[in-house]
Amino acid sequence: MQSAVSSPAPEWLVAPDDVNDLVPAVWPASIERGADGEMIIGGVSADELVRAYGTPVQVIDEGEVRRRASTLRRAFESAAAGQGTTARIYYAGKALLNTSIVRWVTSEGLNVDVCTGGELEVALAAGADAAQLGFHGNNKSVLELERAVEAGVGTIVIDSLIEIERLAAIIARTDGDQRVMLRVNSGVHAETHDFLATAHDDQKFGFALGDAAAAVARIREIPGLVFVGLHCHIGSQIFGVAGFRESASRVLDLHQELLSGGDVPQLNLGGGFGIAYTRADDPTPIAELAEGIVSAVAEGCAARGIHIPALSFEPGRAIVGNAGVTLYEVGTIKDVTLEAGSRRYVSVDGGMSDNARPALYGAQYSARLASREGSPDPVLVRVVGKHCESGDIVVDHEYLPGDTAPGDLLAVPATGAYCAPLSSNYNHVPRPPIVAVRDGASRVIVRGESMTDLLARDAGIEL
Repeated sequence: MQSAVSSPAPEWLVAPDDVNDLVPAVWPASIERGADGEMIIGGVSADELVRAYGTPVQVIDEGEVRRRASTLRRAFESAAAGQGTTARIYYAGKALLNTSIVRWVTSEGLNVDVCTGGELEVALAAGADAAQLGFHGNNKSVLELERAVEAGVGTIVIDSLIEIERLAAIIARTDGDQRVMLRVNSGVHAETHDFLATAHDDQKFGFALGDAAAAVARIREIPGLVFVGLHCHIGSQIFGVAGFRESASRVLDLHQELLSGGDVPQLNLGGGFGIAYTRADDPTPIAELAEGIVSAVAEGCAARGIHIPALSFEPGRAIVGNAGVTLYEVGTIKDVTLEAGSRRYVSVDGGMSDNARPALYGAQYSARLASREGSPDPVLVRVVGKHCESGDIVVDHEYLPGDTAPGDLLAVPATGAYCAPLSSNYNHVPRPPIVAVRDGASRVIVRGESMTDLLARDAGIEL
């Protein structure tokens, strides 16, 4: 196939010197190419994975998850110890949750944050200590709160006045105690997509800073509810520490005010640490994040003449995002003539049903041939899925070898976070399996769906 004359690439995308390269920041550390150019992840070749599990298949490098979890924990514990306090890391389950992930991160010393009754049950089924769980959510039902209290969840993060009263009634019936935090909005808008920014006032989460003191006063009136601190999360996919520093300063003003009514031993500053999805992304190193954020809290406390509280953070994407690689098979290739030239469309056998983020947020991804190395001439392409939607885009802009052809395997990195949790059966496409790799071995950790699974939910079919 001859190379097409493509429409201009976006400014951030530069044609690589090597169209088969694997940018280290984007892929798991274990990624390599074999002698024949085939991609190897966690010691397992792409061809071996596809023979065993088919395509699409989401591959999670267990070693990468564990390494990142351990690195984050050590970095924040060290930074906190240097300021005379402690730090705790919660894995944000919404990024990717199954019993294997829970076991990996808890064995690396992390706690787990859940935000629905379903996520709570997965964590408990994995054997997680309920006392090491945090429970978020803007609309926790009475049944979910009852289950959390019954299970002994360590901390419930309160998100509304109604939730305070629901918990008060539950605690009154059970005659127990429940530790709670209050989620607040600092007003600091993360430099990210509007739907990923979660600390401005005009959104569904938390309390405005001006309303929080009254809510805390109500919590402190209720026997059995133990107020332990504030929680603030400014968004996701954030680079740098400036937003965290400003948010911490505003929350510390409230923290200081609340000390007049009792202890405020903890402060949770959320997470949202960014990762690299493309070669243009430059995420802040974890050690720099840890030192910068913890130092900002310490400086803010010193300026106010108060003790630094115990700190907590919730990096989900930063632990699991780059550990994930999705393998697809190329189906059709089409060159479309445009006024400015042409665009090459490379269609694969998955799409928005296994990764909704490009359609939801305009998220950018990378791609590389996985079954072989291609010709050195790069062609600008758009990788698309098989769904009946023009917005079914897997990778909006990427350079692939000019000889990319039907039957090739294509790998999309950084799919470990928010892809499987957002997956669907749109167009009745079964959801793919999730396969863990480590030290040359692979195993299914979430079974893929079959056509029988899809039909089983249709009450009009007798199986």
